[in-house]
Amino acid sequence: MKEREWRSDRPLDLRLTLEPLRHGGGDPAWRRTADGAVWRTCGTPDGPGTLRVAALGGHVTGAAWGPGADWLLETMPALLGAGDDVSGFVPEHDVVRHAAKRHEGLRIGRTFRVFEALVPAVLEQKVVSEEAWRAWRWLLYRYGEPAPGPAPEGMRVCPAPEAWRSIPSWDWHRAGAEAVRARTIVNAARYAGRLEAAGDSADADRLLRALPGIGVWTSAEVRQRSHGDADALSVGDYHLSSLVGWALTGQRADDAGMLRLLAPYRGHRHRVSRLLKLGGARPPARGPRMRPRDYRSF
Repeated sequence: MKEREWRSDRPLDLRLTLEPLRHGGGDPAWRRTADGAVWRTCGTPDGPGTLRVAALGGHVTGAAWGPGADWLLETMPALLGAGDDVSGFVPEHDVVRHAAKRHEGLRIGRTFRVFEALVPAVLEQKVVSEEAWRAWRWLLYRYGEPAPGPAPEGMRVCPAPEAWRSIPSWDWHRAGAEAVRARTIVNAARYAGRLEAAGDSADADRLLRALPGIGVWTSAEVRQRSHGDADALSVGDYHLSSLVGWALTGQRADDAGMLRLLAPYRGHRHRVSRLLKLGGARPPARGPRMRPRDYRSF
C-alpha cells in the first residue's frame, strides 16, 4: 500500500467531485463506503490500481494498491480538481448563483484516462442509463480483473484496450450492447494509444470525433472526465437542454436555445450545467418514461 496526504486550497465535496466517474448503482469500478470514502479502480499507464480517497474539510488522505499505485497518488490532486480554474466564472442568474454557493465544494476533476472514459460514454449513447449501466457492469465482471488491494467486494478494473478488441460478438449481445456500440468501442480501442497521447481538450475532441460513432455528445462526456474540461457541454443530451431552459427561463429549450442561454458562461458551460442539475429545477414530465430494453438471449 502507498499513501499520500494533500490539502485542497478551496472547499472540496468529495462525493460531488467524483460522482461523474460512477456509472450507475453497483458500478464495479467505483464505490462509496459507509465512512464516506470513495474507492476507484483504474488501468493506469503502469498497470491496474485501486485508489481510496477520504476527505475531512480540505484535508485529503489517499491510499493506493497495485502496480498503478504511484501513478494514482501522483494524479490524485488533479482527480480532485486541483487544476480546476474557476476564473471567469461569474453567475449571471440567481439559480446559478445559489447553486454555486450551495455546492461550493464541486470541482471538475480529470482522470487523464481517455479510453476508460470513452467506453461507458459509448455504452450510454441513445439508450436509457439503466441499460448502459447494466452492460458496463456485465462487461467489467466478465473481462475486468479483480481490484488490487482490500477493495470492496466485487470491484473490477476496466479491461485494457486490447481486451475490448477481443470480446466476441455473443458477449456484446449478452451484455446488452448492440453491434453499433460494440463496433465503436472496438474501433476506438485500436487508437487508444493516440487518444491517451492527446494534448489539451481541443486536441482530444478532434481525435475523438474523427472516429466512427463518436460525435459531439460522446466527445464532451469523455473530455469532462479525462481532461477536466469545464466547458465541454453535452450537446445532444436527451434531457439537458430542457433542464437548462427550464432552470434559466421557466421554459423548455432545444440544443440551440441551450447554447444561447449558456453563451455568457463560455469556458464554464459544463460547470453551469452540473450546477443546474444539482439545483433540482426540472420541467414537468411528458408522457411515459423510456424503459430499458433487454433483447438478450442466454
